[in-house]
Amino acid sequence: MGLRVAVVGAGVVGLSATAVLLERGAEVVCFERSGTPMQERSAGSSRIFRLAHREPDLVRLAADARAGFDRWAERFGRPMIVPSGCVISGADVPAWAAAMDAAGAPFERSVGPDRLRLPARRAPADALLDPSGGVVDVDAVRAHLTKCTRQAVRLEPVEAVDSNASVWTPSGRAGFDAVLLAAGAGTSQLAAQVDMAVPGELEHHVRFTFPADPAVAWRSWIDLPAAGLGTYQHASGPGRWAVGAHLDPAATAWEVGRDAATSSARAAVLKYAREHLAVEPRAVEILYCSPTPGLGDGFHIQRSGRVVAVHGENLFKLAPVLGAVLSAALVAA
Repeated sequence: MGLRVAVVGAGVVGLSATAVLLERGAEVVCFERSGTPMQERSAGSSRIFRLAHREPDLVRLAADARAGFDRWAERFGRPMIVPSGCVISGADVPAWAAAMDAAGAPFERSVGPDRLRLPARRAPADALLDPSGGVVDVDAVRAHLTKCTRQAVRLEPVEAVDSNASVWTPSGRAGFDAVLLAAGAGTSQLAAQVDMAVPGELEHHVRFTFPADPAVAWRSWIDLPAAGLGTYQHASGPGRWAVGAHLDPAATAWEVGRDAATSSARAAVLKYAREHLAVEPRAVEILYCSPTPGLGDGFHIQRSGRVVAVHGENLFKLAPVLGAVLSAALVAA
């Protein structure tokens, strides 16, 4: 390929793109401002994987991503996804089911509580079962991608970029043929330097993990009721059940502060766990992140000159697809 590329951000998206570019013969430098790759938005040990989405195109992309995770697993010699299945419940189940049907993806409706296999004290009235869903083993993905890209990663912050693919770091200026901005919360500021408008607003989000019965294999669960607390839940290891909640935006707004937002989230999730879940309502792990509010599923790619920027939320499950898509975009730049 002969292309010289700067990738800004060594999260799962940046590392996935770096790995594909290296495979295709590009010369890549992947800059990371923190001390370790995949330690900011890509932190943690687990994520929900699902084919289920509200749009057929996203269902198809998730199916491609699943095939990509399987290829990574074959190369690395370790499974990337624990196949637990994933349950979607709440007011929008018909829309999720219609998207799955349009994409030709397998799913079930109107299944009994024993088939749903949820930690709920009361099973949801309507639910969609995505049998292809499960839990991404983030530790396995991290180990695979860091092994594939270790020669390309440079632990140094990027301070500025321009549309001619120049990059400034504390070490000085370096020129490239193309630049990928995949820096999570840092993407907005860098993109603005090349006249790209990337959402920069942040909010606080906290996920809590509770002790659970290690003998029970529960399914991953996304519950979005018309009223009450919306949650996402999944096993994060033997005898560990992780729960994240969608709180009132006023409680998680950036200006509230991390401590106050964490306190609000803890109170809401602990109350929910006591009333609704068959877990021990005692948080044994807390995972904090700072997402951009209102983006939902999917991703967005922008270009200015020879600079490409990607942003979105919940991108981990699409990482193998994004690596290939972004590599192609950089070649075109």
